[in-house]
Amino acid sequence: MITTTTPTAVPRSTRRWTALGVLALAQFLVVLDASIVNIALPVVGRELGLDTVALAWVITAYVLPFGALLLLGGRLADRFGHRMLFLIGAVGFVSASALAGFSSNGGMLLVARALQGTSAAVLAPAALALLTILFPEARDRARALGIWGGVAGIGSVAGVLLGGVLTATLGWQWVFFVNVPVGAVVLVFIPLLITRDTAARASRLDVPGAVTITAALVSLVGGLSAIEQAGPLAPITLVLGVLAVAFTVAFVRIERRSAQPLLPFAIFRNRNLASGNIVALLVGGAMVALFFALSVYLQSVLHYDALAAGLSQLPLAGALVVVAGTVPALVNRIGARATVVVSTAVLAAGLVWLALSPVGAGFAVQLLGPTLLIGVGIGGAMVSATQLAVDGVSAEESGLAGGLVNTSQQIGGALGLAVLASVAAAVTGSLSASGAAADTALAGGFSALFVGAAALVVAAGVAAAASGRRS
Repeated sequence: MITTTTPTAVPRSTRRWTALGVLALAQFLVVLDASIVNIALPVVGRELGLDTVALAWVITAYVLPFGALLLLGGRLADRFGHRMLFLIGAVGFVSASALAGFSSNGGMLLVARALQGTSAAVLAPAALALLTILFPEARDRARALGIWGGVAGIGSVAGVLLGGVLTATLGWQWVFFVNVPVGAVVLVFIPLLITRDTAARASRLDVPGAVTITAALVSLVGGLSAIEQAGPLAPITLVLGVLAVAFTVAFVRIERRSAQPLLPFAIFRNRNLASGNIVALLVGGAMVALFFALSVYLQSVLHYDALAAGLSQLPLAGALVVVAGTVPALVNRIGARATVVVSTAVLAAGLVWLALSPVGAGFAVQLLGPTLLIGVGIGGAMVSATQLAVDGVSAEESGLAGGLVNTSQQIGGALGLAVLASVAAAVTGSLSASGAAADTALAGGFSALFVGAAALVVAAGVAAAASGRRS
C-alpha cells in the first residue's frame, strides 16, 4: 500500500472554504473545456481550413487523454503529493490553453488540445483528493461536495453560452484564452491556501499496470468516439474494441500479481465507492448525450441562434446550482444513496417530459418545465454520487478515488454519446425514409435520445438502491 503524502492529522489549510472555492474554480475550467469549443467549431474550421473529420478530432484530442490518464493521474497524486500534482496539472492546462488560442493551423491546435486533456487528467483527481483531505468530517464534506458539484455543473452548461458569446464578440481563440487569467488566479492562491505535501516514503510505481490500463482506456475511449464518427462496424472501431479488451485482461492479470498495484481491487469492497462509480458512469453518459443533443436540438429543430441556445439553458444551470447547494442537507438527513435514488427519478422524469415536446415547442410553455427538472436531477445525482464514491476512502487512496470517479464520468460520457447519438441517427434516418419532414425526423431522433438518456438514469437509480439492499 502506498503511504499517503497528505496526513489528515495535520491541517492542510486554515482557510479551507476559500481553498475549496479555488479548487472548484479549477474544476470549472476542466469541465468547461469539454463543451465550450463545440459552438466555435464551425468558425475554427473556416479559419484553419479543417474539414468535418478534423473538427471532430478537436473534441476527441481533449477527451481521449483526459479519460485515459485520469486513473494514472490520481495514483501519481497519491504517490508524489496532491498539491504538487494539482499545481503541475494547472500549469500544464493554462499553458496548453494559451497554445491552443495561438494556434495557426490544425496540427498545432490538436497538439494543444491533447496537452489540455493530459493536464486535466492530472489536475482533476488531485483537486478532488485535496477536497476530501480538507474536509474529513462527513457533514462538512457533504457541503463541500455540494459546492464542488454546483460549480462543475455550471461548467457543463456555461460552455454552450460562453462559447457562443466569446466566439461572436472576441473570436474563437478566446474560448481558450479565457482559461489563462482564471488559471493564473488558481496558481497564485493555492500555494497560499494549502500547505506543502509532506515527504512520501519511497515506493515503486506500478509501471506495467499504468501502461496497460492507459492503453486500455485510450482504446476504449477511442473506440467509443469511432462509433459516432465511423460507425459501430468500421474496422477502426472493431480494432480499438479488441485492443481495449486485450489490454484490460492484461491489466487485471498484472494487478493481481503486483505487490503495489496501481489499482488495488480491494478498494471495490467499499460498496459506497463501487455504487458511486456505477452511478457516475450511467448519469455521466446521460449528461454528455443530453448537453450535446440539447444544443443541436435548439438550433436545428427550434432554429435558435447560438446565443439564444446558450441563454435558454440558464434556468437549467440555475436549478442545478441551487439544488447542489441544498443536497448536502438532504444527504445528511436521508443518506447519499437515497439522495441518488430520488435525484435520478427526478432527472428521468425531466428527460421523458423533454422527449414529449412537439416539433414547434415554445420555450416558456413546453421546455422550461423539463429543463428545470433536469437541472434539479443532475445537481442531486452528481453531488450525491461523488459523495458515495469517496465515502470511507483513506487519505492515501483519495487520489485514486478521485481518479476513479472522474474516469467513470468520462467513460460513461463517451459511451452514452456514442450509443445514444447512434440511436438518434437511426431513428431520424428511419423517419426521413418514411417521408417525414426534416424537422419532424430530427425531433423524433432527439426524442429517442432523451428517452435513452432517461433509461440510463433509471438504471443508475436502480443500481444505487440494489447496492444499498446488498449492504
